[in-house]
Amino acid sequence: MKIILTHEVPNLGSAGDVVEVKPGYGRNYLLPQGLAIAWTKGGQKEVDAIQRARASRQIHDLDKARSVADQLKQTDAHIVARTGDGDRLFGSITAADIFKAVDEAGGPKIDRRRVELASTIKSVGTYDVT
Repeated sequence: MKIILTHEVPNLGSAGDVVEVKPGYGRNYLLPQGLAIAWTKGGQKEVDAIQRARASRQIHDLDKARSVADQLKQTDAHIVARTGDGDRLFGSITAADIFKAVDEAGGPKIDRRRVELASTIKSVGTYDVT
């Protein structure tokens, strides 16, 4: 059974993908849950138009992301926190703290959910954040 996904489905695809699934999985799970619609020629044309628009939007977003990355590389943000013995922090530095420090340092406007840390910062030092 050919279907068009309307939402991201783990191990199957993302929204707008045309995939082939077993009929029972499509009829009994994907279609009733609203995760997909049945494939039609008209639906395929619509998906093609959406994918072309998505591709052009991704190019624009990539250029914008590179610009923001260049600005971030030039931004030094300093966070002041209380420490105890052995350069251990009282508490920890989180992604929200880093977002606030970049904003106060005059860095570019970024979405706070895009700040990623492998783990919270718990000791004094210099760190690179993505």
